[in-house]
Amino acid sequence: MYISKVKKRKHSGLDFEIDKLTNSIENVITGDSFSTDITRISGNDLKVINQKAGWAFNWKKEFEHPEREVYKLTIVNNQAVIQGLISLEVMPDHVFMHLVENAPFNKGKAKTYRGVAGNLVAFACQLSFQRGHEGNVSFIAKTQLIEHYTQSLEAIHIGNQRMIIMSATALKLIEKYF
Repeated sequence: MYISKVKKRKHSGLDFEIDKLTNSIENVITGDSFSTDITRISGNDLKVINQKAGWAFNWKKEFEHPEREVYKLTIVNNQAVIQGLISLEVMPDHVFMHLVENAPFNKGKAKTYRGVAGNLVAFACQLSFQRGHEGNVSFIAKTQLIEHYTQSLEAIHIGNQRMIIMSATALKLIEKYF
């Protein structure tokens, strides 16, 4: 698999947490599952996706990169509330995850839904298959989360902070979420 060099970023790797691999997203209190939709964000979405609203990353800046595609996760029939975001770039033979972030209300001990990040990663795998890349997805992980991604996503650590999700694992994630 071709692994491209990625421009240096202010942060040193992804730091999303896979809290649980669910069949969709799951309400923490009730355990109820909710079907989700994943669609491209729009300029209007950017009005509510900002640091003032509790988002950690500058998604407007991410949206402005023409080579990247930014997607939002919402609950079916509730498109107004964004549960999480992912920024992807389709490379020659895989999909690269630049950023993954749960909505502010889906972080920490008081989160509303679990399974958001897993759902977004499964979508990246699905997109990789759709674009003819056999489900292969790569990303840069924060050093302290490499073992977490190895355990939770079955991602393979291939050196430095680079990790990949291969076809067989991608299929498992897709089957779980979609």
